[in-house]
Amino acid sequence: MGQPERHTIISRHNAYHGSTVAAASLGGMKPMHRQSGLPIPGIVHVDQPYWFGSDRSLTPDEFGLVTARAIEDKIKELGADKVAAFIGEPIQGAGGVIVPPDSYWPEVQRICDKYGILLISDEVITGFGRLGEWFGADYFGTRPDFMTIAKGVTSGYLPLGGVFVSDRVADVLIDKGGEFFHGYTYSGHPVACAVAIANIKLIQRENLVERIKTDIGPYLQEKWRALGEHALVGDTRMVGLMGAFEIVKNKDPIERFEEKQGAGAAFRDLLIEDGVCMRAVGDTIICAPPFILSHAEADELIDKTIATLDRLKKALSA
Repeated sequence: MGQPERHTIISRHNAYHGSTVAAASLGGMKPMHRQSGLPIPGIVHVDQPYWFGSDRSLTPDEFGLVTARAIEDKIKELGADKVAAFIGEPIQGAGGVIVPPDSYWPEVQRICDKYGILLISDEVITGFGRLGEWFGADYFGTRPDFMTIAKGVTSGYLPLGGVFVSDRVADVLIDKGGEFFHGYTYSGHPVACAVAIANIKLIQRENLVERIKTDIGPYLQEKWRALGEHALVGDTRMVGLMGAFEIVKNKDPIERFEEKQGAGAAFRDLLIEDGVCMRAVGDTIICAPPFILSHAEADELIDKTIATLDRLKKALSA
């Protein structure tokens, strides 16, 4: 397009986009960067929209605008003619299920439109129904130029990943007669693609996305919010079937455990003993149950979580 200097990509701190050199650079996880001397040139990072992890002096919507506008500030700092794209997970997954305030994504879209920046939506976690919409971009109303996909496309039964490319991008490549160098040894593998097609048909046939949106999603979300009544839970959040809660030492005012106390890891270990698998990201506990979760299983999930929180409280008080 005659703008060869536009090659810098803006990402976010604590984002996760993969483990290869380029993907880990796009991600914002400092331990991964230290391990491999990353990020590679041409990738910069801005703050994530983690309201609970802030000082909470702003309302969520105010905070959402501030963190979105950090992207605009970085564009101005670098020069708009140097920036190619912004990449973000609609909801950050491995970083702690960070659900952005409602104000965040509309402002990000406005900024990308204003400066002609390509928007990359990392849908590896949120794609194929997890949020009660087919994609996170549908849920938040964004218009991405690229969407990275994996995991949900086959429900994990066989490895398959890919990138959706918008007409806006593809048409330029076609018009300019260029080639998009993106081939891999197993690109388009027929077995993996057959599994993906079968999986998508099953999701459609069983109406699982709508079920998440109107049935099991709202049912579990209500019970998940009730976890916030526990003395050790400072915040809860869930969209579709993707949620998190924050383990805290005190609730008013919010006081978090010291990292060396390992409260989150201790909870995870106790929970596994009780027959439930969740993941601890520091003291943030994250959960993404199967689409076929029944109401009875949701009840069991919450009951065991509360019981384990009680066990943790007793252990920490000992």
